Amino acid sequence: MAPLITLIAGFTLARIAGLAGFGPLDGTTDALRVGLAAMFVLTGIAHFTEPRRSGLVAMVPPRLPRPALLVTVTGVLELAGAAALLLPATARWAAAGLGLLMLAMFPANISAAQRRLTLAGRPVTPLAPRTALQVAFLAAAAAISFGA
Repeated sequence: MAPLITLIAGFTLARIAGLAGFGPLDGTTDALRVGLAAMFVLTGIAHFTEPRRSGLVAMVPPRLPRPALLVTVTGVLELAGAAALLLPATARWAAAGLGLLMLAMFPANISAAQRRLTLAGRPVTPLAPRTALQVAFLAAAAAISFGA
């Protein structure tokens, strides 16, 4: 739930700043870029800090090789994507790439829910709510990528 809260809070604060006259945030899509970037900073950092990292490594489906490396690579991609979201020149491509990354990583969420894993000592989000969250995150990325 923390990623959703971060997305909403980042969007809201950026939208307020835009409405208050902060030029770089003069539209809803600009605020959405900030919110999604904040969310990916949060999730990207989790790939490198315990106890979340251990849980993320365990979430990688068993058939995939080198789960620790996969978690590191996806963390780097999330952080790089977050930075690229903040640059208007790269935001659309970053959002598209992050959308594809979310789709590629979703099987790990399915696997974790089916195996009833924990993340930082708490059960992973059940599959139905996790799918709804994923749809919301993908919608945000699509709105940025397609300029809605």
